[in-house]
Amino acid sequence: MSAPNVTVAAARILIDELCRNGVRHAVIAPGSRSAALAMAAVEHPDVSVAVEIDERSAGFLAIGIARELGRPAVVITTSGTAVTNLAPAVAEADIDCVPMILLTADRPPELHHVGANQTIDQVKVFGDRVRWYCGMGVPEPRADANAMWRSTVCQAVARATGAAGALGGPVHLNLPLREPSVPLTDDGRTRGLPFEHDTAGRPGSLPWTRFGKPGRETPEPGVVDAERVVVAVAADAQRRDLVEVAASHGWVVIAEPQSGARTAGAITTAHHLLQDEGIAADLTADVVIEVGRVGLSRPVRAFLDRAETRMVFDRRWVDPSRTAAVWGSAGIPWPAAPRGEGHWLDTWRSLERKARAALDRALDDSGLTEPRVARDAARAVPDNGRLVVASSMPIRDLDLTMGPSPVKVVANRGASGIDGFVSTALGVAAVTEGPTVALAGDLSILHDSNGFLVRPRPDAVFVVANNDGGGIFSFLPQAEFTDSFEQVFGTPHGLSFADLAGLHGLEYRSIEDATELIPAVGRGIAEGGLHLIEIRTDRAANVEHHRALTRAVLSAL
Repeated sequence: MSAPNVTVAAARILIDELCRNGVRHAVIAPGSRSAALAMAAVEHPDVSVAVEIDERSAGFLAIGIARELGRPAVVITTSGTAVTNLAPAVAEADIDCVPMILLTADRPPELHHVGANQTIDQVKVFGDRVRWYCGMGVPEPRADANAMWRSTVCQAVARATGAAGALGGPVHLNLPLREPSVPLTDDGRTRGLPFEHDTAGRPGSLPWTRFGKPGRETPEPGVVDAERVVVAVAADAQRRDLVEVAASHGWVVIAEPQSGARTAGAITTAHHLLQDEGIAADLTADVVIEVGRVGLSRPVRAFLDRAETRMVFDRRWVDPSRTAAVWGSAGIPWPAAPRGEGHWLDTWRSLERKARAALDRALDDSGLTEPRVARDAARAVPDNGRLVVASSMPIRDLDLTMGPSPVKVVANRGASGIDGFVSTALGVAAVTEGPTVALAGDLSILHDSNGFLVRPRPDAVFVVANNDGGGIFSFLPQAEFTDSFEQVFGTPHGLSFADLAGLHGLEYRSIEDATELIPAVGRGIAEGGLHLIEIRTDRAANVEHHRALTRAVLSAL
């Protein structure tokens, strides 16, 4: 698949990946901006091409093909009103759940809003009538472009066919294209450079990401028959038996706090272990099975992405690295019979025992730090209680420090915002039978402090690590830019949480010794009402505390 320029490369890859996903028919309405897409379809040996001058007819021709074959056809159009003429067919496909993929060329951003010819706003032009809209962006000569384009096509087919867990129907991929749009580096008007990165798909003509068919929990290739398997769990699966079942097959479970699977036998120290390149290399898995969107720890995320085979199971399409070989909406492809524990699992558990002991010793010796606050807040919650954790640093600190626990952890990990935290915690407290403890940073509390105005008010204990600003930014590259860091990232507020508690009638305590936290939470639970426990911390010191914990773990190993 030679590629004289990036636009042609993108077009050829998109068409090839559609074929790998079972799409065999393309309906083309003529146009210039879509030239690369049309030519790629004509050139591909597995594509049957029909040409319709009228885009309205093209859309309905694709519907006819899809109805007969039970799989989507792709419609290729140029930019402008050509796209809007697909609207009647889109409405029909929407109402009757007919699978169809609309691949529309668009003008690049620099030609919008300047009076350029044949240019309209094509963003979400079909509104809610499509199952999915994806603005793909202008193709760029990036090393990861092949994976990005192919993964997007796989997701489009999954959504169009209903394999993504919803009814099938039309899907719209909008692709802004720069010239040259024909297989030349110089078309007489514009010049481009050859696309020199990988364009190959998966071996054996397989799709980039396979997915299950509607009604089937486990996608091909079915049962996993490998020895070095890691199951990484992030979704709120509440599978208390997951670790035990995995162990019966010799598999390892890495469980994020909110998964419900951080029970005895799960790996809780992976963030620290996998920061050592040697350890990470020795523990490389043959197969990774992810349940939900795993991503609290960068070392863990990088480790999972390096696996030879990644399988992702979630009701959403979860594949930010675009390396998944299999996606399914539910289920784990367990072997038919238990294999028994083996050396692979023993190695992980041995490292876990040593790392857990070293981590807890370091936390005990650390004083009143944010990581210790997270660990101890979790320990303070009774077994029948709920721990509601804010986004940003609190949920990450819990992931780094929390041992196996029966406590249910609740966290807003959809969009991962800090907004609405107080109200979320009070909502949990209002309907759960056990006590509720909420762990947050100062900005999460301030952002939703009006949540305390709710009436009636349930009982809850809020534990707040107040570092006077946005602590997570101290871990990011912008921390090196000291001239602007405090003003736009650190954002110190200088506000008093004692005053905030007084304004809302909360019982307030300030903790200055680490050993006081667990008893203070216990008193708050026993007394009832709303409590706010404040711990003052330092953002700069917090970065070093985190690094020291990992050093302590790796030193012990």
